[in-house]
Amino acid sequence: MSGVFSPSRAQIKERTLRTDKWWLQPLATFGVLFSFVIYATFRAFEGKYYYATNLVSPFYSPCLSEACVDGAVIAGFNPISASILNIPISPALIILIFPLGFRLTCYYYRKSYYRAFWMSPPACAVAEPHKKYTGETRQPLILQNAHRWFFYAGLVFNVILTYDAVITFKNPEGEWGHMSVGSLVLVFSASMLWMYSLSCHTCRHTIGGRLKHFSKHPIRYKAWTTISQLNHSHALYAWISLFAVAFADIYVRQVSAGAWTNFYFF
Repeated sequence: MSGVFSPSRAQIKERTLRTDKWWLQPLATFGVLFSFVIYATFRAFEGKYYYATNLVSPFYSPCLSEACVDGAVIAGFNPISASILNIPISPALIILIFPLGFRLTCYYYRKSYYRAFWMSPPACAVAEPHKKYTGETRQPLILQNAHRWFFYAGLVFNVILTYDAVITFKNPEGEWGHMSVGSLVLVFSASMLWMYSLSCHTCRHTIGGRLKHFSKHPIRYKAWTTISQLNHSHALYAWISLFAVAFADIYVRQVSAGAWTNFYFF
């Protein structure tokens, strides 16, 4: 016997003495994240409905495959073949590893899915049922240390998604100074992704984590204090940005498929 049933544990039949519904939070987290994984996988392999007039899905941007529709390609840059070993692949599969890698290795999301999927542990004051705990000191979880590199890549994608949001202020004729519902959707999605990135623990450490004398670096110290304030709401931005980017993809898909109309305010 091991885990909560090990001989060294107090001889009580209950797994925990908590009487509240502690399992609700990990269950809700599991449901939301698993639903997102299913939807993202479906969209990644669908390979269509990712572009409408001046609207590009964040799941497919930047679109780098030769199979990309013209409007979804930035400045005609599509250097990657649409197939590997003659097997057609979706353009999303070329780039999704970077934003997904950033989220999967995020400190907050680690805690969330460790508890929800692996029960390690499922809640505070609730013992985990595993035989032993090695944390992130061994393979494969030691690869979580790649988070800072995914963070840097994520900043590049944020710039690209910001560009995608800006071009939504063109009308179908290509004239600037117009705004549609899609403009609001993509601007909100890009903004929340920036807030999620800037509130990241790695961002805070990059800005001022290695400084020994704040007085000698007043600009970086000011930036560090600002990032530190954002860091308090990192979990909130993580969830809002997740829903925002998912809805942005849903919106572009529905408009592209002809199910919804992208109405213009002016």
